Amino acid sequence: MSGRARNPRLLDVEQLRLQIASGEVDTVVVAFTDMQGRLQGKRLHAPYFVDEVLAHGTEGCNYLLAVDVDMNTVPGYAISSWEKGYGDMVFALDLDTIRVLPHLPGSVMIQCDLTWLDGTPVRESPRSVLQAQVDRAAAAGYTAYAGTELEFIVFEDTYDEAWDLGYQHLTPANRYNVDYSILGTTRVEPLLRDLRNTMYAAGMTVESAKGECNYGQHEIAFRFDEVVTTADNHSVYKNTAKEVADAHGRSLTFMAKYDQREGNSCHIHLSLRGTDGSTVFWDSAAEGRTPLYEHFIAGILATMREFTLLYAPNINSYKRFADGSFAPTTVAWGNDNRTCSVRLVGHGGSARLENRLPGGDVNPYMAIAAMLAGGLHGVEQQLELEPETVGNAYTSGKPVVPKTLREARDAFAGSAVARAAFGDDVVDHYVHAADTELAAFEAAVTDWELRRGFERL
Repeated sequence: MSGRARNPRLLDVEQLRLQIASGEVDTVVVAFTDMQGRLQGKRLHAPYFVDEVLAHGTEGCNYLLAVDVDMNTVPGYAISSWEKGYGDMVFALDLDTIRVLPHLPGSVMIQCDLTWLDGTPVRESPRSVLQAQVDRAAAAGYTAYAGTELEFIVFEDTYDEAWDLGYQHLTPANRYNVDYSILGTTRVEPLLRDLRNTMYAAGMTVESAKGECNYGQHEIAFRFDEVVTTADNHSVYKNTAKEVADAHGRSLTFMAKYDQREGNSCHIHLSLRGTDGSTVFWDSAAEGRTPLYEHFIAGILATMREFTLLYAPNINSYKRFADGSFAPTTVAWGNDNRTCSVRLVGHGGSARLENRLPGGDVNPYMAIAAMLAGGLHGVEQQLELEPETVGNAYTSGKPVVPKTLREARDAFAGSAVARAAFGDDVVDHYVHAADTELAAFEAAVTDWELRRGFERL
């Protein structure tokens, strides 16, 4: 049990037992979030879950943290290999996360931590990586809160139709830019409304839905929460959004860059409070930022290039970084300045920073862990905050973020701060994941090459 504050629409163990006994619940989904940010796990028959799993969890193959996006077993990981026999790890139930899945009849979900059979955490698991930084913040007297703003593009085509078309020439749900358009969101409202209500019933606090710039692009926002809860909710929402879209005969994508137009972002808002709930980022008497807040921002900036791999984990992530696109390209901060990678918003108890670097493909646990690790590094080292970037950060001459996955991989692999914060085992694990992605891409023949070379070269 985590001890975190629970949404009242989540179930406790006794409520779950009663709903299983009455037949209202017949399926328990146990799931964890993998390296790629996907929910993986099992569906358990509910009576079996009560009799055999509730007390001690269940098991799954440790290759689940050592595969590529196609679920191919990948050599080179320290924790899982043919030589080690691909043994099990334990899905340790977090019983503070029992949620109804209203779009799936008779189903609830429980999210899990991963441990080895002796009960020690699987340190490379994204939830474990984030929890380690949460513990580090707590030891310093702070609790971290975050909110993620996740964009997606909706298509009229089903997922099977999109697959058969090679994901080319799909029909977007809107044919023009519907940023903030009420008419534009009305066109997609049956899906958006279903998503909002489904996620509310699943134990999330829904704020709003709005149109975005790319054709068929939308965003549904949720209220901030303690960081592990926010990452849990993000993972469930992302998975559920695809399931609900599929039920509507549509598809949607969270790819960082689907086409030549605007990409899908995942802006992350983050702040610290004292473990007693006190405001620590804002000095009310001085009506301004505290030194702690400035050190924290300075730390995120100082580690941004080295930690970009955790903000942009895929080949496609880097296609989104384009000047004048509302996706940042420079390591810079500004007050309410959307050209900067770090945008400061709010005041008083709402003072927070927005990291605009991550895209819709980000793993929320890893990105928030990176923000916490960078910020706490700044606090511990008392890093001085550089002057604010005023105006257009794209033309400011500030250092730029890595332009490719390989550049980000090298920066992360060589980062002393990353190795101190996360440990060599975690860094090496995610560097190997990047190497796997790079090798797969470099071996692929793309449609771009075919179009240019099939006849004309």
